[in-house]
Amino acid sequence: MRREPSSIGDYFHVFNRGNRRMPIVYDESDRWRFLKVLRYFNDEYSVDNIFRCVDFEVKSGRCHNFERPKNWPPPRSLVKILSYSLMPNHFHLLLKEIINGGVSRFMKRFADGFTKYINTKYDEVGSLFQGPYKRTTIKSEKTLQYTDVYIQIFNIFELYPGGLEKAIKEFDKAFNFVLQYQFCSLGESFGRKNLHIIDRDVLGETFRNLQEYKEFAREAITFHDIRKMINKEVEHVDIRNVDIRNVDIRRQHKERQHKEHN
Repeated sequence: MRREPSSIGDYFHVFNRGNRRMPIVYDESDRWRFLKVLRYFNDEYSVDNIFRCVDFEVKSGRCHNFERPKNWPPPRSLVKILSYSLMPNHFHLLLKEIINGGVSRFMKRFADGFTKYINTKYDEVGSLFQGPYKRTTIKSEKTLQYTDVYIQIFNIFELYPGGLEKAIKEFDKAFNFVLQYQFCSLGESFGRKNLHIIDRDVLGETFRNLQEYKEFAREAITFHDIRKMINKEVEHVDIRNVDIRNVDIRRQHKERQHKEHN
């Protein structure tokens, strides 16, 4: 996909999926690491073994999980992350360019760091993702709002028991399902948790409470074709196409390592 030139203040829908439709996460610890990469790599400051440093500070009681260590310099974010969602074999981010080249720098750190983690953990090599990340430029306030709903709500509806169609029919129950899902930003968007990952920017002014956002999402999903509303270029990724054989390979590898260490 051709990249349009970017300027400070631009908003982007950024996404990618696993190479050869493979998963990008395999267990709960992988999902939490994904969130920690979003949290700690969105910074001009960098240290070797960053998660070892963070874990040491947490275990020493000097900070909590997802807090910034107090002995680090003041934060200087590369981007604003307005929302995110993690699925078994793909992810979506809503980003704002706040420094020249910030989105590109952040996405390189993110992709390199998370790929290294997965490859090291599962004794793999090569690319975790299907080529470079994709991005579309968001050119209107309304498209920004619909894209946010697409990322935070519509994607997670696919994980709802019974699938997307049932989620739309049971919108209220499905919305609560999304609110409880740990690996999208909806809960953090409305103060249900604070992982210090997102900055709602103008969306925080547009949607001042959860009920207002819920009704906007209901209209966007049940009465409009939300993909058409955001001119979505991202290919629809069916999580049922995940290559289960590769999941089993990694699961067996973990079990073998566990036995060797016991």
